[in-house]
Amino acid sequence: MKFQADRADDVQIITGYGPGWLSVNRQEQRSSLLVGSSGLLQPWACARFEDVQAEHFEALAQVCADIEQRTQRAIEVLLLGSGNRQRFVHPSWLRPLMQQRIGMETMDTPAALRTYNVLAMEGRNVLAALVLE
Repeated sequence: MKFQADRADDVQIITGYGPGWLSVNRQEQRSSLLVGSSGLLQPWACARFEDVQAEHFEALAQVCADIEQRTQRAIEVLLLGSGNRQRFVHPSWLRPLMQQRIGMETMDTPAALRTYNVLAMEGRNVLAALVLE
């Protein structure tokens, strides 16, 4: 599927996706990654949803803190794209995010991509942790 943005001045957006890939600002990616509206784009060591562990959420909380320090804007919402279908992590794993008052929404990865774009285009400081299967 190809996306067409209304505007994307300084916002990092998802410009397309399909099975096993997505494009961020027209750059194709083929592995799970972290995408932030403020410019973060880095691999995420979770090739499958089954690879996701509690430690990943501790690391995500640190990424959110680093983004806030760099941009002076807190992450408003973290989107977890859980792969081809919606799956949930154990609620206790979210404690590091809750301590920073960061909300998380879980959805399948295609839904997370669409939601990310809507929020990013609204000017929200959003981070997506995306499992690509």
